[in-house]
Amino acid sequence: GLYQQEAYLLWEAQKNASGGLLGRPVEMVIQDDQSDPTTGARLYERLITEEEVDLVLGPYSSSVTQAVAQITERYGYPMLAAGASASDIWNRGYQYVFGVYSVAEDYFKDILLNIAPAQEYKTAAIIYEDTLFPTSTANGAVAHCEEAGIEVLLNEKYPAKATDVSSVLTRVRDAEPDILIGGSYLPDAVLITRQAKELGVNPKLYAFSVGAAQPDFVETLGADANYVLGPSMWEPSVESPGNEDFVAEYQEMFGRDPDYHSAAGYSACQVLEAAVTTVGEIDLDAIRDELLSLEMETVLPGMYKVDENGRMIGHIPLTVQWQDGEKVIVAPEDLAGGELQLPTPTWDER
Repeated sequence: GLYQQEAYLLWEAQKNASGGLLGRPVEMVIQDDQSDPTTGARLYERLITEEEVDLVLGPYSSSVTQAVAQITERYGYPMLAAGASASDIWNRGYQYVFGVYSVAEDYFKDILLNIAPAQEYKTAAIIYEDTLFPTSTANGAVAHCEEAGIEVLLNEKYPAKATDVSSVLTRVRDAEPDILIGGSYLPDAVLITRQAKELGVNPKLYAFSVGAAQPDFVETLGADANYVLGPSMWEPSVESPGNEDFVAEYQEMFGRDPDYHSAAGYSACQVLEAAVTTVGEIDLDAIRDELLSLEMETVLPGMYKVDENGRMIGHIPLTVQWQDGEKVIVAPEDLAGGELQLPTPTWDER
């Protein structure tokens, strides 16, 4: 969640340099939820009832956001879920939670409905961490495989924060799928890749959620990251309003490139600012109504637009692939910056 936090702090600095929000200075109160849903819920309740903050923005991860949503709903605080995408959050009838980017179930949609069929890939293995977001991506992948006529040979979860997935990968190797889908974060995406190499797991297409889109993926794996595909909610090259300035100012403030979590956090700030400015005061119900009807462009591809449940429907997700150490947008076609490199060579051929 550090990338998301940095985006919040960038927006805070920008707003205060330009006179604040509604003429008042902006102060971000950021606390560490330790990636724990119970802790996150407790901290948000304290921020609302004891700190008496005027507004809230969402935490990182779907699991923590789901727990926090119960608190913000109880107190009537609209929350932009800048770090969450599991659709279960928007299936619970909440009135105050708004998505910022595509739901997790659609992360592998382009890969499984368009890319894999074009390559005539017929079989898949799906492995995923046993937590809310990865489970959601995996469930979506299963549904997309069914739609595309791709046979799922293996669908298996592994424990949260796993340090060894060799037993799962051995079963993947023995199944010999054309496609390996990983419902993952960065640590397990790296782990799967390393152990797949050790075990000689050789699908024609690798795809991982979250981890494969992060700069740390190639920095950790080097050349072993090549050919891996993954969904990304944003890339620096996207020609969206203000994106070039966002990237430059982020780099200047933090000394590193933003990733899509940074852009999602910044987009949430842009949307919240627009809603509050339109309302003209801190009227939480009026801000909630504005967030429900608002349609606007942000730094993310597509636009901010939600359905009647607050679920994001206007964002355009991307698919990226690591090629010679560079991350290349390969889908959708009108936003692509390069051609797909498939099939993935076997580890012995690299």
